Amino acid sequence: MLRYFEEATQRLQCFPLTSGCKPQNFVAMSVSIIQAASVAILQAGRFLLVERGRAPSKGLFAFPGGRLEQGETPEEAARRELFEETGLAAGELRLWKIIDLGGSEQEDGPIYRLHVFLGHSVEGTPAAADDAASLGWFSLDEMEKLPMTDSTLAAARAIVSGGSVAE
Repeated sequence: MLRYFEEATQRLQCFPLTSGCKPQNFVAMSVSIIQAASVAILQAGRFLLVERGRAPSKGLFAFPGGRLEQGETPEEAARRELFEETGLAAGELRLWKIIDLGGSEQEDGPIYRLHVFLGHSVEGTPAAADDAASLGWFSLDEMEKLPMTDSTLAAARAIVSGGSVAE
């Protein structure tokens, strides 16, 4: 491990390019970005949340959402995921924020580019399905006590306060 750290440190010392740097001192890095969408439905001061039924977020509450499918727009994905996970169809949606999740130095893996849509109306009979173990409507105070993804709680706080998630 120490040798790896020393080699990495030596490579980093060559940035930006200086006369002593050689191409073999650089590490090729590839970052994978996965496009995803979620939908925050806020009605009468309560957010619609699903409890994730599968890893990696099993047992955590979040807005309905998931990965974009081939040829799908972010809004189409948000609507599809909402319906698949809850049986509900969204009314008007607007893109609220695009958030990059993951990809930090502590986490191996891809970056999820999450398109968060905000809506205030849904139609249908709610029923947890697909990868949702359960669903419900929760106030911000109730959300504070639930096991949930950090990004969902941060987004809900920002939506309620009329702001946006800190960059």
